[in-house]
Formats: sequence, C-alpha cells, structure tokens
Amino acid sequence: MKISFERHSLSPQWICTATGFILLCMGLNSCSTPTQAGSSRLTDVQLEANVLQIIRKHPEVVVESMTAYQQKKQERQEQAQRAFFHRMKANPKVVIEKSPTTGSPDQKIVLVEFSDFQCPYCAKAHQVLKQFMAFHQGQVTLVYKHMPLTSHPEAMSAAIASWAAGQQGKFWEFQDALFENQDKLSESFYVSTAKALNLDLQQFDRDLHSSAAHTAIQKDIQLAQEIGVDGTPRLAMNGEPLNGAVELPNLEALLFQVSKQ
Repeated sequence: MKISFERHSLSPQWICTATGFILLCMGLNSCSTPTQAGSSRLTDVQLEANVLQIIRKHPEVVVESMTAYQQKKQERQEQAQRAFFHRMKANPKVVIEKSPTTGSPDQKIVLVEFSDFQCPYCAKAHQVLKQFMAFHQGQVTLVYKHMPLTSHPEAMSAAIASWAAGQQGKFWEFQDALFENQDKLSESFYVSTAKALNLDLQQFDRDLHSSAAHTAIQKDIQLAQEIGVDGTPRLAMNGEPLNGAVELPNLEALLFQVSKQ
C-alpha cells in the first residue's frame, strides 16, 4: 500500500508554519519588554500580511517545513501499516472484528479487501476475487472493509445498504448486485435488491437509516486512513500487501508466498 501526496495551494498548516517562523524571528532579532496596558496588538489582517511577506521572502522555509511534515506523516502511516499487518498475522480476529467474511472459517489465511461499490476498478477486482475464492473457498478467508470515496456520490449509500443487508445474512449477495449494477446505484435500487433477496423490508429500512450503519462504515474508513490506504481497491493477505493489479496470477502468487511462511 503506497502512500502518495498531492501538491496543494497554501493551506492553514503552511500559514501556521510561517507564523511560527515569524514569531521565532521576532524573538531572536529583538528584545521584548512587558506589554503595557492599552498597547495595540496585531490584528488578524496584519498578522496575515506579515505571514505572506515572510513566505515571499523565505519560501524555502515553508517548503522545508512541509516536506518535514509530509515525511513525519508518511512515517506514522507506515508504522500504522506495519502494526496492522502484524495484527493480521498474530490475531486475524482483531482485524476482522464484525466485518463480512466468506470462505474458510479457519481464518489461517486472511485476505482483507478495502473497496468502494462505485469504483470501476473495484468492480473488476470483484470479478477476479470471485474466481480466486471459487478455487480457494476452503483455504482463504475473504474480509470486506468499506472505503467509500467522497468522489463517488453513491458510494457511502451503497456501503450502508450492503451493511443493512448484512444484518440479515445477505451481504455477499447484495455486494454482487451492487458491483454488477454500478450504473443503477440509488435508494430505489437498494430496496428492490433487498426485496429480490427476500429480506425483511421493514428491518432493512431501519438498519439502512440507523446510526449503527454509519458507525460501522466510519470505523472501516478510519482504519483505512490510519494505515494510509489512498485508493481502492487495496488488498492484503496475512499481512502482505498485494502489489500491482488485482489479477488472478498476482493473487495466486501472493497465496503461494504466504502459504510458505
């Protein structure tokens, strides 16, 4: 799972960095005296002007500060990744928790998938995973973790609907319908799919609009953010990330690798 960063325009962190630099310069280059009552203080506008002036005169300081910030962020995410993978190896149940699972109940080889129901790449990966699990149903435990991207307007609603279906034991059937009908994702489609799967529609509606559904999805999102998952689909097997495309040969190679450990 590779962590990537994008370039942005000036952000509050940049301003804070420059502000700290200004205050440091003031402390190093001048003697301060106790503030007298009634003395004026810098207004927000004045402070912002000073910050921008420093940025213009010393842009390298801001760049260096942001580079250091990004490096520390990456180090924290890599540490979280290592801790996550270690937990996967040592005690898969801690990672799986209440997430949907299919395949082997033994949980000796655990394949964790972070996915988004509106992501076209996830839909392709879904088909590959179905083939892979058909061959290794008795050997591998597949675990689904939700990571609905904000760039996909129906991703969160679809995730919640799948969770609601899962409360009646139909997560994987519902998942199939979502991935195979990405162009139809909507509340009416979720209800019609629930009806086709013979779900209790009243319970489905309650679960669909429950706080528990949002809590469950957010927990997966938080885990993804902590370990630096920056896109979907992302997979790891027994603590080993899948590098490259989600293709059957790659999954087979990863299974062979972890089986020998």
